Amino acid sequence: MGNRLTRIYTRTGDDGTTGLGDGSRADKDAPRLAAIGDVDELNSALALVLAASPPPPVVACLEAVQHDLFTLGGELSLPGQTLLSAGDVERLEQAIDGFNAELPLLREFILPGGGQAAAACHLARAICRRAERSVVALARVETVGVPLRRYLNRLSDLLFVLARVLARDSGAGEVYWRKRDEY
Repeated sequence: MGNRLTRIYTRTGDDGTTGLGDGSRADKDAPRLAAIGDVDELNSALALVLAASPPPPVVACLEAVQHDLFTLGGELSLPGQTLLSAGDVERLEQAIDGFNAELPLLREFILPGGGQAAAACHLARAICRRAERSVVALARVETVGVPLRRYLNRLSDLLFVLARVLARDSGAGEVYWRKRDEY
């Protein structure tokens, strides 16, 4: 890997721009940078889920996702490059199917909650949806790889399923939405 960062601050961003992976510069409020920032925030939110000590299968899944998100951010920082593949999306679908197979059928809407790890997973899911919206907005003005967009869409589904798994694992159980006259 070498010494990629010998200095943490460079002062080159003081003018409101930042460097992309291809050497070009972009305004810090550009759609591409908004998407990169949302993906970075999502990765950090997954660290909160992991810090809540979920079961080992969830840890393995989310650690792989964190690496994928770093790759996804790399793809966003390299306009015109494609780093994620359909296989990455399929891996998420397999994880969704595997975790979901252990859950009871869903008959009610679920509120965020169900213990620390589940609540953190719900937060990560909401951030994932925002990251997806940022990528869709970027795709309206620049080329974005189809696998990247599909990955974020599937990831929010995976995080929903994992939040259910984590709520049940914690013993707190899922928090179901109730009509106003029921509470």
